[in-house]
Amino acid sequence: MFRVVFRGLKRSVLLGLHSRASALGSRGWCNSSGDGEWRPGRPRAESGRVCFTTPIFYVNAAPHIGHLYSALLADALARYCRLRAAAPPVTSPAAPLVRFSTGTDEHGLKIQQAATAAGLTPSELCDRVSAQFRALFQEAGISITDFLRTTEARHRRAVHHFWEVLHARGLLYKGLYEGWYCASEECFLPDGKVTWRPGPNGQSHPVALDSGHPVCWMKEENYIFRLSQFREPLRQWLQDDPQAITPDPFRSTVLKWLEEDLPDLSVSRSNSHLYWGLPVPGDPTQTIYVWVDALVNYLTVIGYPDSEQEAWWPATHHIIGKDILKFHAIYWPALLLGAGMTPPHRIYVHSHWTVHGQKMSKSLGNVVDPLSCLDQFTVDGFRYFLLRQGVPNWDCDYYEKKVVKLLDAELADALGGLLNRCTATSLNPTGIFPVFSTSCFPSMEDIMAAPTKAQPEDYALVKAVSALPLQVENYYENFQIYKALEAVSTCVRQTNGFVQRNAPWKLNRENLADAQWLDTVLHVTLECLRVFGLLLQPVTPALADKLLSRLGISETERGLQNIYFLPRYYGQPCPFEGRRLGPDTGLLFPRLDKSKARVAKIHST
Repeated sequence: MFRVVFRGLKRSVLLGLHSRASALGSRGWCNSSGDGEWRPGRPRAESGRVCFTTPIFYVNAAPHIGHLYSALLADALARYCRLRAAAPPVTSPAAPLVRFSTGTDEHGLKIQQAATAAGLTPSELCDRVSAQFRALFQEAGISITDFLRTTEARHRRAVHHFWEVLHARGLLYKGLYEGWYCASEECFLPDGKVTWRPGPNGQSHPVALDSGHPVCWMKEENYIFRLSQFREPLRQWLQDDPQAITPDPFRSTVLKWLEEDLPDLSVSRSNSHLYWGLPVPGDPTQTIYVWVDALVNYLTVIGYPDSEQEAWWPATHHIIGKDILKFHAIYWPALLLGAGMTPPHRIYVHSHWTVHGQKMSKSLGNVVDPLSCLDQFTVDGFRYFLLRQGVPNWDCDYYEKKVVKLLDAELADALGGLLNRCTATSLNPTGIFPVFSTSCFPSMEDIMAAPTKAQPEDYALVKAVSALPLQVENYYENFQIYKALEAVSTCVRQTNGFVQRNAPWKLNRENLADAQWLDTVLHVTLECLRVFGLLLQPVTPALADKLLSRLGISETERGLQNIYFLPRYYGQPCPFEGRRLGPDTGLLFPRLDKSKARVAKIHST
């Protein structure tokens, strides 16, 4: 268990927080009564803005696909939000309504150790690996508005200010802290999270129960944060907002943690042990705990401690991996409450990626290089795979055949084949968005007025695609991007069935009735493709742009606020009808498995 020895600490300091609470202002949580209970203050007015964040990634090793997955989840949410809000593009000089930050965490003991092992200074290692993360995100089309490094001066200023606020409120004290310390995880562990296992020499040694990383007993004088005071406020926060942590199983995990003891938290390390970090203000013998340093990045990127941050907090959404849940769902909200701020608006949690069923590990040699995947499967292809197959609730498995099979089936064949077939000159010789015939495809209200060529399955398609935008919106709001993509894929298959069933290539354009029905089938199909392209923009931006450009849809017509599917069916004019299609730029997505093509070529010779 943790042992904390209080030094020079008066009872009046423990309970007399009232005199320091005035700086909390009129928002957030406060201990206004001075009785040790932290209560909600008046909420800040909504600003209409939203900020998405990834964790800042630790630079002790090169990025892997798990890091890219976190960034892609946040990127898809940010892109979707921009499209819904009709916000200016990320490159616009106008003030955006949506911000999206990522970056690198560059302090801590692991950086010291990794730099020594690489024969570099910590600064040199940070520069090298941070550049790798930046290059990966640029290559993957991650639409960030801010890339933060914790070695920046603006971050140092924010961390020091945050520390001084906590200190002024009497929430930091100096004491002798001892317990099991895990250098790999940069944290102390309770006795229940430590076990003994045999090492290479056959002798038992202590390790972290969950990760297997070695731990050691550490005893030193640190600054300590009164985390124990925030157990009930944290429970109240999660009970008042069931969506504060999503998906729900992770929220349940945090509530279970809060049923246990919540000991005070060591928030500094001795400078003699950890020199690579930010010094404690006024006490250069101590270095600020790397996790406190790292978590404050979410405030640094929105302008803290200046007034700019008022417009962006707490309208911030964190996207994190499950391995750092405790830091974000207990320590971070408690630190914020102590500083007079509210917890973040949402914490979205995702699980990990395995490779052929095994955890990625340098010792196993199975760490997947994301840059190689982007090159092998294309940027949009690998974005689609990770977001289509990644399920936040549980770990997902990666292997090459799985990627190829999915992308060939859903992007190359189903979506790409549909677009190429229905824009080909053999079916659409004029190269325009065809005219919809209400006599061939009357609305359900008019279906009894005259014979119709449309079948019940065709009406089912119209109903499904009409409902798709709202379905997708609900999935994004519930952090279920994989379900949004599954819904789009289902409708793509239905649309292919519609074309196959009505076989427009068998119709005779010389016959007026056939020509009207042929154009109507193509009109419906292209309208479906337009909706699919719009909804795929957050996940596969380049592919969606190629699809929409082929349909002749301008950039000003690609927002998600008013997707009006098949307006002619509902008796409204269609702005695309009669419009010339965009230029043919070839296959929408190339097949990755060329074996069938090779076999066909061999047989033909």
